[in-house]
Amino acid sequence: MRRILNFNSFNLLRVIFVIAVFILLFISSISYKHNRDTHESSKLLMHAYEVNIQLERLISNVKDAETGQRGFIITKNERYLAPYNFSRDKVNRTFIELQKLNTDNATQERNLKNLFVLINKRYDCFEETLKYNSAENFDKRRLENSLFKGRILMENIRFQVDSMKDIEKKFLEQSQKNYDNEISLTPLFSISVFLVALVLIILSYRQINRDIERLKVSNKKLLISTRLMDDAEKIGNFGTWQWDLKSDRVHYSDNQFRLLGFKPCAFVPEKTTFIQFVHQDDKQAVQASMIEIVKKKKLPLLYYKVIRQDGAIRHFKSIGRLLVENEEGQILLGISFDITDEHDQNIELYQRNKELEASNQELASFNHVASHDLQEPLRKIQTFISRFSEEDKAALSARANEYLSKIDSSSKRMRVLIDDLLLFSRTNTTKKEFIKTNLNLVLKNAKAELAEVIDEKKATISSEKLPKLKVIPYQIEQLFINMIGNSLKYNKAEIDPVISISYTKTNSSDYPNFLNHSIKKYHKITFTDNGMGFDPQFKHSIFVLFKRLHTKNDYPGTGIGLAICKKIVDNHNGHITADSKLGEGASFTVFLPE
Repeated sequence: MRRILNFNSFNLLRVIFVIAVFILLFISSISYKHNRDTHESSKLLMHAYEVNIQLERLISNVKDAETGQRGFIITKNERYLAPYNFSRDKVNRTFIELQKLNTDNATQERNLKNLFVLINKRYDCFEETLKYNSAENFDKRRLENSLFKGRILMENIRFQVDSMKDIEKKFLEQSQKNYDNEISLTPLFSISVFLVALVLIILSYRQINRDIERLKVSNKKLLISTRLMDDAEKIGNFGTWQWDLKSDRVHYSDNQFRLLGFKPCAFVPEKTTFIQFVHQDDKQAVQASMIEIVKKKKLPLLYYKVIRQDGAIRHFKSIGRLLVENEEGQILLGISFDITDEHDQNIELYQRNKELEASNQELASFNHVASHDLQEPLRKIQTFISRFSEEDKAALSARANEYLSKIDSSSKRMRVLIDDLLLFSRTNTTKKEFIKTNLNLVLKNAKAELAEVIDEKKATISSEKLPKLKVIPYQIEQLFINMIGNSLKYNKAEIDPVISISYTKTNSSDYPNFLNHSIKKYHKITFTDNGMGFDPQFKHSIFVLFKRLHTKNDYPGTGIGLAICKKIVDNHNGHITADSKLGEGASFTVFLPE
């Protein structure tokens, strides 16, 4: 419908254009004999018109000078003085033109002289204003007087110009009356018709030009959109197709051909053509969906396999819906995606999930063994060793007592190791329920848990006020226990441990190397001690599971404590760092997101 309307509109414009041309020819023959009669009247009209234009130009130049000066006074930028500097020459040239135009009019000559005097005074006032506005001669009172004087002069100039315009207007009215008397109705009618014809031609020409320009722009946009769509289909690995349900014609995009293993436009697509490429397992479903398309005018999301020309089996996903519906037809637009890579990745992901489930089951079995089967014989060993009385030990040889002591020590280390492994495992498998928690109470519970060791080592622990955060409470408590316990374990001999806990809020942008920038704010908690410290080269490896910097004979432990700390911080989407020098204490910093 739009195309028909545009076509009819174009024909109408052509008819108007032809009519206007004939009118012009007709008017030209009639108007020729009146041209000589109206020539003098036209000259008079043009003279008055020129005088008015020159007067407007004159006052416009003075206004430009006034505006430029005002801009300079306000901004102190000398660029604004450019209109002012050039305006005087323009004014002089305009006066010369006005003098030429009014040589035969004594009244206007007198008015012009008066106007010239006023404009000279206005320019003197301009100079005076610039003088008192300068830094060396600045005088506010004189500047204000000069500006007020300039405004009065400008009003007088406007009044003088208006008076001259009124004279010209009266002159025009008289000239128009003479002009009306000189011509008859026929020339007036001819000119009117001529103007109408001219307007018709101009309007027609403008409309045609606009239509052509819009057509060029539309064609250019269409070409760009087509290229972009073709590139998008290649990148996105999809193709589009259009099905005219009325004519039963099908159109494929270039990439739709490529998805089937052909070059673009290698064959004429039809409704039944695509079925030939569908895998035998899915043909029935695709055929049923095509029947539904005709009924419901849309294609629901459909997954199926196709066999390309080279014999490769590819996985497709298609969807479609009605795009246009009018008396010309119904067009269904469809999109087909090649999702083979996604399908293969899903299969691989499914297999990995199965492996992960099996691994989790093995881990659960290990936890059961560690918490029950391994601890039961270990408890019996410790029980039987505890039943040795002092008399029994005295009856044994020194070597036997040494072996017995080693068995007791090893069983205790074994229990600590099993407990730490279970604790590390729980940080991975236990349900992570975040609760708004006061960290000061968590710290208090941690110190209570370590009270015996703190008293034994005469440790001093100071802490700044900690915030309330949404955390996993028991994990954060374990984090504080491990942090403080680590400082207590590695204290200097004969020096009481001093542990300070500081807190502040920080921005992720302050630590761009390891903090997540999608989270703006972090809570920074730092544990600092005066212990023996460690070599800075190990500040990353100390968080690795079973990593120990000392032998088990020097310091007891399993190498799991700091690994548990890192796992807890990771569970909170945070970060933990360590910094130290040998003999100068250690500092551990925990970053928890807001």
